[in-house]
Amino acid sequence: MRPALLIGCALSCLAVITPAMAQQLNEPQVPISAPDAPVPASDDQIGFAADALQYDGNAEIVTASGSVQLLRDGNRLRADKVVWNRTSGKVEAIGNVSVTDPDGNIAYGDRFDVTDTLKDGVVDNMLLVLQSGGRLAAATGTRTNGIYTLNRAAYTGCAVEDSDGCPKEPTWQINAVKVVYDPTRERVTYTNANIELFGLPLIPLPGLSHPVGEGGGSGLLVPNLRYDRNNGFEVALPYYFKLAPNRDLTVTPHVYSNSLPMLEAGFRHLYDRGAYQITGYATYGSRVATGDSSAGTTPAASEKDMRFYLDASGGLQLTPEWSVDGSIRFASDRTFLRRYDISRDDRLRSTLGAQRIGQNSYFSLRGWAVQTLRAGDSQGQTPIALPVIDYRLRLKDPLLGGVLQLQANTLAITRTHGQDTQRAFTAAEWNLRTLTGMGQEVTFTGYLRGDVYHSSDNGLTTTASYAGDPGWQARGIAAAAVDMLWPFIGEAFGGVQRIAPRIQIVAAPKLSNLSLPNEDARAVDLEDSNLFALNRFAGYDRFEDSTRITYGLEYSLSLPDFSLQSIVGQSYRLDSRTSILPDGTGLSDRTSDIVGRTTVRYKDFISFTHRFRLDKDNLSVRRNELDATVGSKNTYAMVGYLRLNRDALAALEDLQDREELRLGGRIQFARFWSVFGSTVLDLTDGKEDPLSIADGYEPVRHRLGIAYEDDCLTLGLTWRRDYQANGDARKGNAFQLRLAFRNIGI
Repeated sequence: MRPALLIGCALSCLAVITPAMAQQLNEPQVPISAPDAPVPASDDQIGFAADALQYDGNAEIVTASGSVQLLRDGNRLRADKVVWNRTSGKVEAIGNVSVTDPDGNIAYGDRFDVTDTLKDGVVDNMLLVLQSGGRLAAATGTRTNGIYTLNRAAYTGCAVEDSDGCPKEPTWQINAVKVVYDPTRERVTYTNANIELFGLPLIPLPGLSHPVGEGGGSGLLVPNLRYDRNNGFEVALPYYFKLAPNRDLTVTPHVYSNSLPMLEAGFRHLYDRGAYQITGYATYGSRVATGDSSAGTTPAASEKDMRFYLDASGGLQLTPEWSVDGSIRFASDRTFLRRYDISRDDRLRSTLGAQRIGQNSYFSLRGWAVQTLRAGDSQGQTPIALPVIDYRLRLKDPLLGGVLQLQANTLAITRTHGQDTQRAFTAAEWNLRTLTGMGQEVTFTGYLRGDVYHSSDNGLTTTASYAGDPGWQARGIAAAAVDMLWPFIGEAFGGVQRIAPRIQIVAAPKLSNLSLPNEDARAVDLEDSNLFALNRFAGYDRFEDSTRITYGLEYSLSLPDFSLQSIVGQSYRLDSRTSILPDGTGLSDRTSDIVGRTTVRYKDFISFTHRFRLDKDNLSVRRNELDATVGSKNTYAMVGYLRLNRDALAALEDLQDREELRLGGRIQFARFWSVFGSTVLDLTDGKEDPLSIADGYEPVRHRLGIAYEDDCLTLGLTWRRDYQANGDARKGNAFQLRLAFRNIGI
């Protein structure tokens, strides 16, 4: 007969359970009318408490009845009746028996035969509730030197009763002829085991052994099963090595039906001042070259070679102020990550740096390099930055008040087949925030900076406006700004309403921007986040040299379950000189486009954000971005939409037009079951991008799946279809099965 693991039944359910079955399944609730047993003074003594006591002096037998408790050396026994033979040391406990060991594990049974040390014994119809989680049930069990041995046993980490206290079948359980639990090692070992899922027996598991609780331990992890068009069927069988409480290693062989195997290994180390991890993938197989624009190459035929990927990162906190960190990401070729579905990143950045953060100062010394994975991109044109040094010091202004921030920055960029640039500058920024008697918040800003540049091989930069003049160049920057925000706050609609007009004036002289290289200010676009910025370029290499006025309106409404925030604004250049900002950014003319953002939230059910940019001349939508989520944690729908119609020059970086739709959602149709899905659609066509050959409806990726998740099991099946190919990473279908058992230490 298979031992059951169902315990704890409410009185309303008892009618459907026989008395024998109830005694086997229930976790006994022992009534305690007698006081707790006193703690003995030494390990040789037994703390004792009971309602009634009888002593046979001739036979040296003590019989206790009624809520009996025995306590010795951290072991506590409770029962309805206990017979103790002082001569032999045998203790027999009968009726609602439980023994709690020093680790907190509780063994229940109908009848216990134990020694008077309470450490060793034999139990009939045993239920062992582990302190670290999980339950073991057996027809018979023994405990010797703290190790439990159970015969005809079963283990589960699942709840075995429902919310009403009635017994229910666990989602999964492991049955075995013999089970050994060692509390010291926190490990369960099985003999002739097999696992049941939803009551259905699965494949046998000979030699199964696993840790219990959250501590984990060495052993096989749950395999990963998937299928895709690139590699066929895949079986990944990870093995986890617990090297120490703060170090572990996971080795995962990946076996494919259509490709040679791949080996994955991941090492993690946590120590008192930091942590690091190293993950690597390696295989031998065919790959298709994707070409390098710098070399003028075209994709070659497939070739066989070693293929690999390395991902390592870590950090060290030297002192409360000083820290160092770094990362390495490198792939053997441009399609390896997508071919084996490791990552969809198209650039890999490696970094190394040190920083100091003080109360009023900041210092950073960094370097980074980038590997491009984009087809046709030139690796020789990809920059290597070393060093990048930035220092900032914040001081209180003793004369006028406010805050003065000093900054020193230097950057050196090297390319193997492109322009090299070195830059250094020092800057001072002063800010004073004050409130007037009428409630206006006024901020005064002053900015001074001096730059020195040196560049070479400028002709290798394909966009002329980014190259600058070769050799040494210098620039001085001065700017001043006054920003006034006038909030009006009052009660409205049962909540608080805030209306705040805002106006800013910025003055800056004409600068020689185009004679300097542009490395970090290439992507620029007017939006709500930079509308009132002192410099609306993203980096340091370009500074907006104009005198302008920016005006806008902020609005917010806060109700108990509802909030609304919105901003809209525009700027106007007071000078008539030609702007260095290119067409399509919304800032090239004297009057800028109109930008805004609206955010709406209702409880935790609705989240809505809309960003827009309208053409100043005809109110055409140049930017339309929507992100919305509706639903609860278990059932929800997400919508993301982006349309950029900027009419920018095609040669400029990151200013191309595009249109994209993202949909996703999850529906929970039962207590533990749900379906989920997502899709990404490229809606760009010739109207947005003249170089595009798409028809305006080009799927990028579809995903659909079903999942089950309860307190002890996660199970999911996912289908995904990719519509974009890159070299040997072909488009097609992929299926993945995910299975995770909880409370078995993996």
